[in-house]
Amino acid sequence: MRICGVELKGNDAIVCIMSRENGLYDIPHLRVQKISIADAGDAEQVRTFQFTFAKLMEDYKVDKVVIRGRALKGKFSGGPVGFKLEAAIQLIQDLAVEILSGTEIKKSLAKSQVDIDFRDTGLKQYQEGAFEAVFSYFEQSAFNPNSV
Repeated sequence: MRICGVELKGNDAIVCIMSRENGLYDIPHLRVQKISIADAGDAEQVRTFQFTFAKLMEDYKVDKVVIRGRALKGKFSGGPVGFKLEAAIQLIQDLAVEILSGTEIKKSLAKSQVDIDFRDTGLKQYQEGAFEAVFSYFEQSAFNPNSV
């Protein structure tokens, strides 16, 4: 199964695709590490963002997208553009999307039997949040095989 982790920051959807087969993790090199939108108020740009994201998922044969959730209110709440991008991703036809809260991600990373040093992944530093989302999803499924 191939899963894409997404972290939404500002006007960017930062992505990390990972697959797991026979207990081995694989992180393919992607042509883009983030998809950006200049003006979220422009419907055409939102459609372009959605199309670009869907095409990336199709090209890399992604089965599921896991988005790192953000707080709805408070000091660390997500911005309005992030929620718009989240909705655009969720509305992509034939693409399974799940949102994992930061708490769920931290719990599954703490329980993880596998220790992957992020510096050894070959990913850019800004992709760490997306990596943690997808890795924690795989680790949750290791404890609950019916979830994947």
